[in-house]
Formats: sequence, C-alpha cells, structure tokens
Amino acid sequence: MNDTAHALSTSGTLWELVVRRAGLTPDRTVLLQDDRSLSFGELRDRAERVAAGLYDMGVRPGTVVAWQLPTRIETALLSFALARLGAVQSPVIPFYRDREVGFALRESKAEFFAVPGTWRGFDHTAMARRLGAKGIFEAYDALPDGDPALLPAPPAQGTDVRWIYWTSGTTSDPKGVLHTDRSLIAGGSCLAHALRLTADDVGSMAFPYAHIAGPDYTVMLLLYGFPAVMFEQFALPDALAGYRGHGVTVAGGSTAFYSIFLAEQRRQPDTPVVPTLRLLAGGGAPKPPEVYHRVVREMGVQLTHGYGMTEVPMITMGSPDDTAENLATTEGRPPEGMEIRIVDGEVRLRGEAVCQGYLDPRQTAEAFDEDGFLRTGDLGHLTGSGHLVLTGRLKDVIIRKGENISAKEIEDLLHRHPAVGDVAVIGLPDAERGERVCAVVEQPPGAGALTLDAMTSYLRAEGLSVHKLPEQLEVVDALPRNETLRKVLKYRLRERYAR
Repeated sequence: MNDTAHALSTSGTLWELVVRRAGLTPDRTVLLQDDRSLSFGELRDRAERVAAGLYDMGVRPGTVVAWQLPTRIETALLSFALARLGAVQSPVIPFYRDREVGFALRESKAEFFAVPGTWRGFDHTAMARRLGAKGIFEAYDALPDGDPALLPAPPAQGTDVRWIYWTSGTTSDPKGVLHTDRSLIAGGSCLAHALRLTADDVGSMAFPYAHIAGPDYTVMLLLYGFPAVMFEQFALPDALAGYRGHGVTVAGGSTAFYSIFLAEQRRQPDTPVVPTLRLLAGGGAPKPPEVYHRVVREMGVQLTHGYGMTEVPMITMGSPDDTAENLATTEGRPPEGMEIRIVDGEVRLRGEAVCQGYLDPRQTAEAFDEDGFLRTGDLGHLTGSGHLVLTGRLKDVIIRKGENISAKEIEDLLHRHPAVGDVAVIGLPDAERGERVCAVVEQPPGAGALTLDAMTSYLRAEGLSVHKLPEQLEVVDALPRNETLRKVLKYRLRERYAR
C-alpha cells in the first residue's frame, strides 16, 4: 500500500475517508455508469446535500434506515449520505422478496426504507407497503436534497455499530451481521493492499452494491483514488460495452464471474474479451485450481482470489506477485492485523475487520470462542509461507461409514473433466452408510452425456480413494445459486435429493 493510501486507511469513519480523498483529488472520477460519472469532490458535496434532505425527513444519528437498491451511483450517494449522518444502515439485496425483506425490516427495526420503485418488473414500493414498512421512499434516480449548513456535525469515531448486513446464499435463515465504519475500512484496506492497484486502474462493480463487497470495494477506490464502473445488471455479452468503453483493467466478483468471462472469451479465442483487462479478482466462493489455470491460459490475464464473508469482508487475498502455485491453490495471505487460528481444522479469526457479532445475542455467543476468535465454519490450514488453504466446510464434510470425505476435494477433481462445467458434491442420508456421496453436475454447452460409471472411472484415474467415489450422479441444467456472488445453494440440493 502506498503512503497516501496507508495514511487514508487510518481514517476513523467512512465519511472522514470521503472528505480526505476529496481534498486530495477532488476532480478525479470515482464512479462511472453508462454515460454518467461522479468525481470524488462531487461524491462529498452531493452526499452532504442528500444527507441534509434525509435530515429534513427525520433521519438522525442512530436512526435505522434500510435500503434495497440496485448498483447505481445514486445508491452510493445515499449510502454515504447516511454515513455522513451517522445513521445505522441495513442494506438489503435487491433480489430479495417478501420473506427475506420482511425479516430484515422486523429484525433491524428499520424506521425508514428506501426502494427503487418498480425495478426489473417488480414493484418494490408495493412490497414495502404490503410488509407494513415505515418511512418508505423511492431512491432510484431522485434523492432527498437539502441545505448542508443545517446538518449536525458528522460522527466523530467509527467504532459504533452503524451497519447491519444480512448473511445470504448458503443457508436458509439469514443473520443480521453488525459492522462498524472501522471494520469496513479494515476490510477494504486488505483488498487494496493485496491487489497492488494504482490511480491509473479502472475497476468494476458488477455485484449488488448492497452486498458486503460494496463498501469493501468502495473503500479501495477511496484509498487509491481510481474509478470503478457500476453495472446495474451483470450479463455478458450485454455488459461488454461498459467494460470496453470505460477501459476496465480490473474485473471479477466471484468464481462464477470468472467462468462467465471465460465462456465469453471462448466465443472468439483470438480476440481479448476486454482489451484493457489485466486482472480478474474476487472471492466469496471456492475457486477450483483449474479455473485459475484456464483464466490465465485462455484469457491471458492474471487471476487473484480471496477469502471473505459477510462477517469479515476480507480475510485473505491473493496478490499479483504471488507464485502461480499459490494463486491456484490458496486463498492468499491475511493482511497485518488479521489473526488466523486453526482449531481442530476450523479457521478462526480475530482482527479489526471482524464484525461485532449478530443482532441476536445468542448467535453472537455461539459464533465467538473464549479468546474472541470468530468461528467461521470453514476448514483449512496455513502453509509455511502464511497462505491459507481452504479444504471445505464443517457442514460440507460427508461422513460415509465413519470416514470423513471432503466435498471440495472431489469437486476440484471434477472441475478438470471436460464434461463438467460446474459441480456441487453433497452428502445425502443413507440408512446403510450414514451418508452417501452425490455429485450434482452442470454441464457446459455441447458436452457429451456424463454417466456415473464414466465419472467414477475418471476419478479413479485421478487417484481418488475408492471410499470417496460418488455413488450418485445428478445432471442439472443449472445449479441453484444466490443472486449476490452466485454461490451454489447446497442446502437446496440436499433438500431436493434427500427425498
């Protein structure tokens, strides 16, 4: 991290970080979307006006404001306006519907709720009214406006809980995760430090801004003073014009995003899909080593992958100067200040980027051990160089006839098979074995039929122990995924095939 970025990372609050960056490079662009742009100075000035408009509406320091908005410049302005006021924000993924949104509104006790109106054919305002939400207002392309001179002083320190994020994707019950400005700045600093980006780079946000990755990425922009292109909806090839037109140098999001870029590259193998692109980066879901090798080989760009979660937005991150072996097989190294402890194979964490716990105190008590380390539920180990290798989930260990089997080990091997586009290996109840191993496969376009015998023969040839071989194969058109970083929903597969 350069000296300027390091100095900015000491900011006590997100609003202080905005003000300090705007003072350094007021005219440099921070956000791009279609034909619109926003500079760092405009971010500061316009967010203050929005904050004043919110203040006129009755939003005060500590007021809980939920917002369910797509990835837009206006969403970032609203979020930073709330940070200027010292309100408590509860971002909600825009794809959530009545059950999840109602849960978030009730649990957070939100006093205001910002929605996009009708977005992608769904009426969010009607849903908000149906749920009995308080203080409903639309904030898609028009935001509250007021006189900043009437605002109270900004928050003085960043260690109060001002963010409630919602776990999503791999379990059926969300949890309200409590964050501070400082924990979000710490997470973004880790990302910025690892990727070695410069003021000449152009990033991209193709994921929901309401995801924990939203502030994570935006902090990086503020630390290094470069812009990012925002995509309200990510779909290739439609989004390519935005990547190419703005000269994006860094793209990604998660493993699914890498695969989507790869598929697009294969349409015209000899023409770079985005000529200016030099780096794919992301996290939030496991990365099979073969995906790394395919990206480097076929796209001619570097790939760095990291490890993060809603509770800890950035834990480790691969760096472009890591070895190919480390980039392919590990999740990178933790930054200074992130402690990793391996207890009975489980990864546990302590540091400034770790959340303060959950809305439910019982969940908080269960999540932290006696030394204050967060139990992640992930299995892994540290290499001699300090890189973290993840080997699976505690709940993803299949116990067959008393033997532990790692789903990830089988998945990584199957990712090398030409007839496998993506795969999820799950354990299913079995009266004789305790659990049986089931592989659920999504095939790439044009692939030949895959049979259980052919799959197990391949795995035997790859050296997989006989007791780990899948006993069941299910081929699906598409694996079920969440709408944020496209994680596979294994619990849905277990529910479906357990029957």
